[in-house]
Parts: sequence; structure tokens; C-alpha cells
Amino acid sequence: MPTTPATAANSAPHGTGTQEPIMLELVDESGNTIGTAEKLSAHQAPGLLHRAFSVFLFDEQGRLLLQQRALGKYHSPGVWSNTCCGHPYPGESPFAAAARRTHEELGLSPSLMAEAGTVRYNHPDPDSGLVEQEYNHLFVGLAQAALRPDPEEVADTAFVTPGELEKRHAEVPFSAWFMTVLDAARPAIRELTGDAAGW
Repeated sequence: MPTTPATAANSAPHGTGTQEPIMLELVDESGNTIGTAEKLSAHQAPGLLHRAFSVFLFDEQGRLLLQQRALGKYHSPGVWSNTCCGHPYPGESPFAAAARRTHEELGLSPSLMAEAGTVRYNHPDPDSGLVEQEYNHLFVGLAQAALRPDPEEVADTAFVTPGELEKRHAEVPFSAWFMTVLDAARPAIRELTGDAAGW
């Protein structure tokens, strides 16, 4: 593992002026908190099961907001994924973390954001050797304001219909976890967007 990605993975968010390790909340198979671990160590094979979140935001036309992860990311750089994903700080509620990170990454505060269940998965990343061993809290909501993406987090964004997503997914790389979290969130997505949107 190169030093730079390891340093980036464990340093505090840019602009904080500190280099304290980022800690994640470890959980059991039922989602109960059992401890904490540094971010990088939690993602090193075989991975430690930890709490995460995934956000799916839609515009008024029922199109899903995707983001392309910045090329400087230590994990899955440059791939497309859902609106926002990340990890709560220990003791932080997944809902608060999801709203916080969506604003930090995209300059957008979600509207009508609601819980959409949880999904547990184990996705190795062959390029980095890291493992996503996560108990993931899902959220759906609306994007009703202009985007102001942070270029250190987000390379690009796009609103897509189901048909456009299918085409894009076949042509460009997506995160290993994308289809898992999308499929798990579909019932709540359909409730939010209506059957006519096609999700």
C-alpha cells in the first residue's frame, strides 16, 4: 500500500489543520456498535464490518444524481457512484452523517431525506486491494438546489433516468457497491419518485 493513499485515508478532512486519524464505528451483523477502528485499517483485507451510509437524491423529474469520485480519492478514484456515500463518525447518527457529507461533497442540503433501510455487503476492490465490509444505512431524498461540488471530492456529476443509468453503467466504471445499494434502496426510491419514473 503506497504511503500517500494510506496517509490520505487516515488524515482528517482537508481544511481542518489536523492530522488525527479518522475513526469508524465497528458493528456486529445486527448493526450494533462494538468498537472503533481507523479508516484505513477497517478497509484493509479482509475488512472490519463498520457502519456506512449511501444517499440517493433525485430531481423533480425523477432523475438520480450521480457523482464521479475525484481522481485523488484513495479508494475507487474516478468511478461513478450514487449521490453520496461515506461513514458516520463514532457516535454520529447515520442520518446526520449523510446530510453532512452530502453538503460537504456537493454543496447541497438534501430535501425530504428519509431512511430507506440497510444493506450489509462485502465488496473487495481489486485495484486497491481494499475491502468494503459495510453495514450500510440507505437514504433517499430530493436535490432542490444548485450543486457546488468540492473538486477534492467530486470530479463530475450527472442527473440520469433509469435508461441513461443503464447505458452509462455499461460503458464506464462504477463503484463496486453501487448496484448493491441501488437495488436495496429501490422500494424507497419508487415510493419517492413514483412508478412513472421507472426505478
